[in-house]
Amino acid sequence: MAPKKIPLVNRELSWLAFNGRVLQEAANPSVPLIERIRFLGIFSNNLDEFFRVRVATLRRLLVVEKGAKKIMGDNPRKILEKIQRIVIDYQKKFDNTFQEIIDELRKENIYLINETQLSAGQIDYLNSYFDDHISEFLAPVILKRNNKFPELVDQSIYLAVKLTNSQKPNTKEFALIEIPSRFVKRFIQLPNEGDKSFIILLDDVIRLCLSKVFKILPFDTFEAYTVKITRDAELDVDNDISESLLEKISKGVKNRKRGEPVRLVYDEKIPTDLLKFIVKGLNLDEDDYVIPGGRYHNFKDFIRFPSLGRNHLINLPLEPVSVKELDEATRIMDIMSDHDFMLHYPFHSFQYYIRLLREAALDPAVKSIHITLYRVATESRVVHALINAAQNGKKVTAIVELRARFDENANIYWSKQMQEAGINVIFGVPGLKVHSKMTLITRQEKNKERRCVVVSTGNFHEGNANIYTDVNLFTADSRITSEILKVFTFLETNYKTFSYKHLLVAPFNMRRRLYSLIDTEIENAAKGLPAYLIGKINNLVDEEMIKKLYQASRAGVKIKLVVRGTCALVPGLKGISENIEVYGIVDRFLEHSRIFIFANGGNEVCYISSADWMTRNLDYRIEVATPIYSKPLIEEMKTVVNYALRDNVKARLVNHGGCNEFKPCKEGEPEFRSQLELYSFYQNIERHKNREVK
Repeated sequence: MAPKKIPLVNRELSWLAFNGRVLQEAANPSVPLIERIRFLGIFSNNLDEFFRVRVATLRRLLVVEKGAKKIMGDNPRKILEKIQRIVIDYQKKFDNTFQEIIDELRKENIYLINETQLSAGQIDYLNSYFDDHISEFLAPVILKRNNKFPELVDQSIYLAVKLTNSQKPNTKEFALIEIPSRFVKRFIQLPNEGDKSFIILLDDVIRLCLSKVFKILPFDTFEAYTVKITRDAELDVDNDISESLLEKISKGVKNRKRGEPVRLVYDEKIPTDLLKFIVKGLNLDEDDYVIPGGRYHNFKDFIRFPSLGRNHLINLPLEPVSVKELDEATRIMDIMSDHDFMLHYPFHSFQYYIRLLREAALDPAVKSIHITLYRVATESRVVHALINAAQNGKKVTAIVELRARFDENANIYWSKQMQEAGINVIFGVPGLKVHSKMTLITRQEKNKERRCVVVSTGNFHEGNANIYTDVNLFTADSRITSEILKVFTFLETNYKTFSYKHLLVAPFNMRRRLYSLIDTEIENAAKGLPAYLIGKINNLVDEEMIKKLYQASRAGVKIKLVVRGTCALVPGLKGISENIEVYGIVDRFLEHSRIFIFANGGNEVCYISSADWMTRNLDYRIEVATPIYSKPLIEEMKTVVNYALRDNVKARLVNHGGCNEFKPCKEGEPEFRSQLELYSFYQNIERHKNREVK
């Protein structure tokens, strides 16, 4: 019998556990040293976004605590208190890890030094560097008690400066200086001394030169401490229909920098009087997050920590595996017409997809291109190819999601560029985010139209393709292409809805069809037939979906999932989820593909999708899950999932009672690191093809 209240892990706390796995990688001595620094940067960037979105949302819910508890299953105030405790604990681990890395860098003759550790020659060098490259970008603000406190910008860091005069102990001033890291690189490399490399942060160069900054004022002692504000990042797009959506989003992005504060992080060594002055000036109260930290903030910049030519301290790039038949083909669309194939980034090159778009732009038989764009690269070769197609007379339609959080600016810019080139740009569907990733190319061949489709688990974004693991299906199968056309028709018209036999399309049939697939496994388990579900997904938090998985587990269906991020499901509970295993992998690439494989009584069914199992994906977004009909490709997707399940190096147990415990390695079992093994898998496929040709 199913329990009345199903066991769930709070999504915010589960997300924090995921970010804890990122912090584990930073602390892991087997990870190359400079990559460990970059993991600190990823952890910090993740946490910033968490506060800007999730914590900001929880703080809004404080005004309706009782109503929020019904929705969230817990009091938002209690959740915020738990978040506070976890974040402070993480901050201590973070600071300890950073110090360990600094110590290890010294052993490699790399010295990350501050302004108190400089030689006379280095001081002279940095004084000149300050004058030539930094001083012009500084705009110090004296904090007067009677003046309006300056507006601190989200994602910027500041030096809070206490100015005193040694001859007049009771004379003091406070000032703020924004660190100009948008204009000056954060890491400044000093001249080498033999084999020794020296790096100093921009923050510390400014500290060194504070006497220059304030030379016209009557002070001779300067103390500077880093502070950083994090603001509510949710866009406030009102219902004023007199404004276009493009204008509203543009305004919302500008207003985001002035959103309500949700966190103030400060150097824990800051003097009490200076901290109190800042907290009061920002109108923060006891409910606001005021979190002590270390000397440096905005560790996201550490993602770009220089490698200094020390190749043994970084992950050397994996050269994408060349696909022989694509390299030798005159047109990629000819290969698609002959058979389905898949590319898996970053193990394969995203250039093949760019090449397909460029071919379509030039091919006189191509009449139209339809594409969904959720996130667009800052310098987008995808958009350049679409513009080229429009210039060559193709009808190009781009469905652009302007509300792709934190990528609005790039999407707005490229939307305008595409509109100027004559591309039909459509800004999504009212009330629904368009999150699906689809490209549809239509050719006129003799007396009939032939369509080719690319369906992806991730964005058509060349930057993401280098670090996100995503799979793309390239197909001309009419069962899929005809239904993708239906989706695009709906996106263009909004009032024409369709039925789908092959695709799972949210919010129309995806949830119902997924339940049906799970029900089939439940029925087959009762019949003694093979009954299992294996898959990869980013987030699993939808309560109804979790109930269905618990039901399947109780019926004897074996469920094995790799969940990268947030997971509210609790595996391994007797009588509830004892047939469910959940693992999380954090490695050099960001796990991002969504793959679902159902036993289906021995005739396996496989889908790839852009959708996580979250309420927003299943009910409030346009999402597509595409069936894989090619048996070899189903086997390939099974390999991808099974390799992840076999991982005993980077896999953690998710919600198994302990906190991010590594998956235990069985006695005598060799190490298996799934991402590197997948790279070898694709290399071997191409080697095998080459031997067959010979």
